[in-house]
Amino acid sequence: MTEVFIYDHVRTPRGRGKKDGALHEVPSVRLAAKTLEAIRDRNGLDTTTVDDIIMGCVDPVMDAGAVIPKAAAFEAGYSTRAPGMQISRFCASGLDAVNFGAGKIAQGADDIVIAGGVESMSRVGLGMSGGAWFMDPSVNFPAYFMPQGVSADLIATKYGFSRTDVDAYAVESQRRAGHAWEQGWFDKSVVPVKDQNGLTILDKDEHMRPGTDMQALASLNPSFQMPGEMGGFEAVGIQAHPEIERINYVHHAGNSSGIVDGAGVVLLGSKAGGESMGLKPRARIKAFANIGSDPALMLTGPVDVTEKLLKRTGMRLADIDLFELNEAFAAVVLRYMQAFDIDHAKINVNGGAIAMGHPLGATGAMILGTVLDELERRDRNTALVTLCIGAGMGTATVIERV
Repeated sequence: MTEVFIYDHVRTPRGRGKKDGALHEVPSVRLAAKTLEAIRDRNGLDTTTVDDIIMGCVDPVMDAGAVIPKAAAFEAGYSTRAPGMQISRFCASGLDAVNFGAGKIAQGADDIVIAGGVESMSRVGLGMSGGAWFMDPSVNFPAYFMPQGVSADLIATKYGFSRTDVDAYAVESQRRAGHAWEQGWFDKSVVPVKDQNGLTILDKDEHMRPGTDMQALASLNPSFQMPGEMGGFEAVGIQAHPEIERINYVHHAGNSSGIVDGAGVVLLGSKAGGESMGLKPRARIKAFANIGSDPALMLTGPVDVTEKLLKRTGMRLADIDLFELNEAFAAVVLRYMQAFDIDHAKINVNGGAIAMGHPLGATGAMILGTVLDELERRDRNTALVTLCIGAGMGTATVIERV
């Protein structure tokens, strides 16, 4: 199998996913094109050598539809020889795009692949693409379908996480993200989004509230108690997990991932592909895996897929220097740390989606890049990147510095 190297990565800042967010007027194709332009220009990339452009997009409809990576390649001025492909595995789409590209290179089919994702949640609302999972009773009954927030509260209840626990985690995520930005640790990888006149629209993650404290979060009402109790989804959760008498509702907007706009890409290649362009590899893709998990808990897939990946590779948790787990909800990360007894000092060390937001199709590529930068900054070697996924799935990737 051909070794797969990471040569570079970039991302846009994350803009608040509302009509008054800074990136609302920037269509998905333009966000994606900005990252393609940046990855090309900073690496002197000859786009005639790009074998594929693979991007995740969870809701590929309206102006995010129609194979957005190919459209973005046109806008970015890439050679017409560069093809594009759009994929979705819900929240892990951006990481699975990287894994898919890595698999093509490993098999010898490609030498240079740009992979990542994009989501404009202010323009294409969450769930706009529809789907049988939550609309067809023949599917959602056996899937124990419920809103993800109710599943997050089910996890918190089952594994004993209180409102204080999840709020304290959220406060720390905000603190870490604010500190990382203040120290300039994101500067080399975040490319500003500019308008047609070259004026900067956004150059920093817009969703952050680094001054958040426990008192502020305590004033927020639980977000998912009404759909749980009034919508009947609590009964669904208890049916799946009868050991639970009632759900303790602890999640709200302040300890859940933010709805945002953004894009990110990773430049992948074989050794020969990189050498042909004079590029120096920064890391290699060591392994990746996917798994299905408990559909009612839904968001515990990172635990299951990590166990699978470690078993397949013969690695131990002690072999991993840093962990990066998407902060869909605070309880997701707390359960992961609990399951593996991971020190908080080794996971999401620069904050996560609770502070900076979760642009669904792009997040996986973004957090892979974040942890690579942090490995380099700390002079460490190995990281594991993972995300929970709707309908009960998990994706994980291990990278090693070169």
